[in-house]
Amino acid sequence: MDARFDVVGIGNAIVDVLAHADDAFLARHSMTKGTMALIDAETADRLYGDMAPAIECSGGSAANTIAGLASLGGRGAFIGKVKNDELGKVFHHDIEAIGVHFPTTPATDGIATARCLINVTPDAERTMSTFLGACAELGPDDVDEDVVRASKVIYLEGYLWDREEAKAAFVRAAELAHDAGREVSLSLSDAFCVDRHRHSFLELVENHVDILFANEDEILSLYQVDSFDEALQHVRGHCKIAALTRSAKGSVVIHGDDVHIVDAEKNIKVIDTTGAGDAYAAGFLFGYTNGHADDLAHCARLGGIAAAEIISHFGARPETPLNEVVQQKLG
Repeated sequence: MDARFDVVGIGNAIVDVLAHADDAFLARHSMTKGTMALIDAETADRLYGDMAPAIECSGGSAANTIAGLASLGGRGAFIGKVKNDELGKVFHHDIEAIGVHFPTTPATDGIATARCLINVTPDAERTMSTFLGACAELGPDDVDEDVVRASKVIYLEGYLWDREEAKAAFVRAAELAHDAGREVSLSLSDAFCVDRHRHSFLELVENHVDILFANEDEILSLYQVDSFDEALQHVRGHCKIAALTRSAKGSVVIHGDDVHIVDAEKNIKVIDTTGAGDAYAAGFLFGYTNGHADDLAHCARLGGIAAAEIISHFGARPETPLNEVVQQKLG
């Protein structure tokens, strides 16, 4: 069956609030630098009131990946829960304005649309405090079966794995995809997320995932090992492809006995690492679904180029269209 979409992302539909902060601000609010913590509505209001002037835009990890895919010229769709409130309308408008299909029906009652408060310190580390709001209510009934079947790859966001309903939605989407002859990818999202759900993540990877995305901390946490090489040996037999990012060291892609080591882009001034992993997945999946599935090193290079653009400025969405950046880099 012909595919209408290259990738459909399933994840948290969040409005990002980005601001500069110093280490004293993080300490004052008992934050662990470089991590993501879940917060309640009261904490979100208090923290927002103490943040520096901020930029607000639609976000969420999988949504950022699909936005990156669209910026590369790919055909993307996104499934995520918002409420029919002001932030929900902002999210819906933003993601459709960049050419992404967004079929999820907004909730008419219940808790508000989610927001992620992102504080970026001078060392470019981002510390995220997330009020999940409406997006945590995503369940199997929100999975658009026609969209999943019409997508070459589905992309699952590990951050959404906290609730049983979301887990059921992921498994449902994966089963639909495989029944339609499609492939399933997963981002582990965060080492603390892996720590909370290690057993169920391992089960998901072994039984449902074709392409796994993780950074070095996340893959070490998943297999509870001390070295990257040990992690490579564990992941090799658990999924078809593992694309593992290592910050300034670039990325490593495992496919059976093949190992592709791809350097990071050179001479990039790091301003803000928010969304770097999301952008890498966007570039990789764009290459994979657009004629380069047999050249995983090229897919990884596209991922590295996309990530380099994102970390060179403030915010998790491209400032320069990624298809233009790729054209400049690769000709």
